[in-house]
Amino acid sequence: MQLLPCPFCGNRDEREFFYAGEMGKERPDTLNTVSDAQWAEYRYATRNSKGVSQEIWMHLSCSEVFALERDTISMQVVTVTTLRQIPT
Repeated sequence: MQLLPCPFCGNRDEREFFYAGEMGKERPDTLNTVSDAQWAEYRYATRNSKGVSQEIWMHLSCSEVFALERDTISMQVVTVTTLRQIPT
């Protein structure tokens, strides 16, 4: 079992989290025609590179979404950043 850090609840069991995808993927512009190949690329293609990866996760207990940067080789978490919009 791996512990993942929720920026709101602290370290929790990995089974409490949902992996939402990698950071930096750009959704196709649906105002224009989008081919099946473009949708497939967006939906299913991943970098899957060794080393530091930036990902989006959701903690299912508190429903908060955050960015997690981790080393995919050692599984060590590098940074955790909330994606919550703080009203000004």
